[in-house]
Amino acid sequence: EDEMCLLDLEDADSLLLHVQDLVSQHLDEFPEDRLDDEAAGCAAKMAKASITDGTRDGHLRIIKHYITFHLRRNKNWDAKQVDDKTPHDITAFITQKCGPVEQGFEGRKYSTAVSTRAALTMWYKNLRPNESLTEWRLVNDGVTWRGLPTRSRIVSQFMVGLEKTKAKSGEVSSSARALALENIHRLHDHCMNPKLTLAQKRAGYVRNYYLVFLVAYLLAWLMLLRIDEVMKLRFENIDKVPGERKFLDVSLNTRKQNQTGVLHSWRLHANDADPVICPMRAFILLASLYGPEIKKSGPLFLHVSAQGAVMQSQPLTASALSRSLSRDLQSLGYSSWALYGTHSFRRGGCQYRIKVRKWSADQVAAWGGWSQVEAVTMFRYFYSPNDNHEYMHDYDRNY
Repeated sequence: EDEMCLLDLEDADSLLLHVQDLVSQHLDEFPEDRLDDEAAGCAAKMAKASITDGTRDGHLRIIKHYITFHLRRNKNWDAKQVDDKTPHDITAFITQKCGPVEQGFEGRKYSTAVSTRAALTMWYKNLRPNESLTEWRLVNDGVTWRGLPTRSRIVSQFMVGLEKTKAKSGEVSSSARALALENIHRLHDHCMNPKLTLAQKRAGYVRNYYLVFLVAYLLAWLMLLRIDEVMKLRFENIDKVPGERKFLDVSLNTRKQNQTGVLHSWRLHANDADPVICPMRAFILLASLYGPEIKKSGPLFLHVSAQGAVMQSQPLTASALSRSLSRDLQSLGYSSWALYGTHSFRRGGCQYRIKVRKWSADQVAAWGGWSQVEAVTMFRYFYSPNDNHEYMHDYDRNY
């Protein structure tokens, strides 16, 4: 059960990067015409006062439904109160949206629950901007709670149970589909030779814009990194011995389960058999893109303007990488592009090591940073109902 909750939180982190897409896909399930009473008016005022201008209307609509739902049940309910009851408030609202119709609920899909949780995460982040985004815990006074209630054990257990219930009824899991080797090859070909629209060509788009994303894609996939870990890589984390052509070493300062420091490094070897996924070639590509003008310190992945200028003062962000992946997959014609997310690199890289490179489970566990007690989480990366199964008819082939 603990492992399932950990996996739920990892998926939630990944899906938060798609929060705009998630919310927009489900707005018709939160109609404005149901927000026309006194409670709804109060909810609208609170939401608009607490959410920053940069947050889109879609988040506000879900948040207004959330506040209205509780005010209609209890007119004294305080939307800005965050305590031990808040996780239960969240699960009660999601139950109303996604619970079974025969029990009086709306019967929405699990993806609605995911988008609702993402929107409510934004709500509580805006309410308490100085709180930790990675925890939910009771402090020593026995009264005050710190962190995000959407990350509480209560909400995670609820989401895991809801996903299982929906799966039993035939609904497909919303976990990210793995990016297989052939997907990485397609992304490489697209980024090396992007098919630009006429408007993009007129605007001066150049290949450089895509290359920095390509190298980030590859490192996430090869090293089984979470996307925030890729974005935290710095020039100082790359150890390339001058004249060495066979390998380079990559280190991380911290990662999710090693906040005090990562003791080992990754040695990435050249791959002449498959140059597309060769890390040495990828770094040569990045070095040629940056050129001698870029100072080799600070964040490794830098923003590149549409005209090809490298912006040292603007590090690439996880949300930019997420949007880039969605855009590139759509450009490649993937009708299932929405099934892929930033965790698709970690999932796909894990499956590549097992299925193609024939690594043992303990090798993958060490490489991906899974402990002995995280076996269930790692297995879920080996297999997901969303992964491609179109070759299943060849599984039992004897020739």
